[in-house]
Amino acid sequence: MDRAFGMACSQFPSCFTSTLPKPRLFTVTCRSISAPAAENGLAERPWKVADARLVLEDGSVWPAKSFGASGTQVAEVVFNTSLTGYQEILTDPSYAGQFVLMTNPHIGNTGVNSDDEESRQCFLGGLVIRSLSISTSNWRCTETLGDYLASRNIMGIYDVDTRAITRRLRQDGSLIGVLSTEESKTDEELLNMSRTWDIVGVDLISGVSCQAPYEWVDRTGSEWDFNFDRRNKETFHVVAYDFGIKSNILRRLASYDCKITVVPSTWPASETLKMKPDGVLFSNGPGDPSAVPYAVETVKEIIGKVPVFGICMGHQLLGQALGGKTFKMKFGHHGGNHPVRNIRNGRVEISAQNHNYAVDPESLPKGVEVTHVNLNDGSCAGLAYPQQKLMSLQYHPEASPGPHDSDSVFGEFVQLMKQE
Repeated sequence: MDRAFGMACSQFPSCFTSTLPKPRLFTVTCRSISAPAAENGLAERPWKVADARLVLEDGSVWPAKSFGASGTQVAEVVFNTSLTGYQEILTDPSYAGQFVLMTNPHIGNTGVNSDDEESRQCFLGGLVIRSLSISTSNWRCTETLGDYLASRNIMGIYDVDTRAITRRLRQDGSLIGVLSTEESKTDEELLNMSRTWDIVGVDLISGVSCQAPYEWVDRTGSEWDFNFDRRNKETFHVVAYDFGIKSNILRRLASYDCKITVVPSTWPASETLKMKPDGVLFSNGPGDPSAVPYAVETVKEIIGKVPVFGICMGHQLLGQALGGKTFKMKFGHHGGNHPVRNIRNGRVEISAQNHNYAVDPESLPKGVEVTHVNLNDGSCAGLAYPQQKLMSLQYHPEASPGPHDSDSVFGEFVQLMKQE
C-alpha cells in the first residue's frame, strides 16, 4: 500500500505542488483580566444569574432571570400558543390580571415598534418566556423588548422551563402566581400571596375601558389590507362599547366603511340609542362576565332594537343577556391557531382566541343558534339570533396576531345592518 501511494503521489506534476500556499504561523498571547470584585469579595460572573422567582399556588417555585420592570406582582398564569405577535399580545387589554406564558421558546428577536400596538398601554401583569433574544433583527424595530417592558413598568422573566409549566397548567388548570425580584420576600410569603388572591368575580373591564366617547377614523393600512376591494357604497354608523377593545378590530370595521363611535363600558344604553346607530359592537375584554352585571343590563336594553355584534367578552355578555350561563374554562383558549368549524357552511377557520370563560349552549333559550364550534374541545364559539338581529363570536376575527380566515364576519355584520 505504501509503494502504491508513493507511485500515485509521484504522478502529480511538480507545478501543482509548488502552488500550494505556505503555512502561516500565528502567535497567541494569553493574559489574565481581573474581574471587578463584588461587595462580598467574590468576583462578579460575566453572565446574568437567576434573580427572580415565579411562585405558583400549587407550591412550585421556578427560579428565573428578570428583564423589564422589577418588584412583586400577582396574577393568573395562562399560556399562549402563538408563534408570532408578542407585541400585540402585550397590548391586548383582554390579558389584564394575567401573566402570559409564551409556549414558543424564542421571544424578542423582532423587537417592538409603534405600529403593532393594540391599545394605549400594556395591561397584562407580566411576561414569562423560555429564551430572550440577545439581538433584534427587523426593519420596523425601534426598541428592544426588555427596554419596552421596563418603560411600561411590566415585569418579565426568562430562562424558565415553560414546557413544564404549560403541562402543569393543562393538567391542573390556570393557576395564580406571583412574580418577584425582591430577595427580601420568602417563598412562603409569595406562596401565601398567590393563595389569597383571586381573579374570579373581579371587574377588570372598568380598568381598561376608555373614560369618554370618541370617534375612530383609522382604517387598516393599505400594506396590510388584504381585501381592500370589498368596499360598500353605504356608510353605517356603529357604536362600539369598549370593554377592552383592540385597535385592529376598529381598523377592520372602519375598512368596511363603518363610521365608529367608541363609548365607555358604563355608557348608558339610552344614550347609545339616542345616537340612532345602524349597529352596535360589544367588544372583547378581560375577566369574568358575571362580574360586570351593569354591562349585561346594557346589552339587554340594546338587543332587539338595532343589529348587534359581540366579540369574545361581548359574545359572553350577549349569552348572559339572552338568559344563558357562562362558566370558567380549565385553562382557557389563548393563541393564534385554534380550529373552529362554521356550522352554517361547514368551513373550518383557524382563529385567534383569548378568553378564560365560555357560554353554555345548553342554557340558551330556543331560537338562539350556535353557529361556530371550537374543534379542540367542542365549546361554543359563535351565536346568532335572527329574530333579535344578533351575531357573535368567541374569538378575535381581526386576528392580530393570527390568520385572517374569519375576517369576512365584518362583512356579515355590515349585511345585517343593510337588511335592517
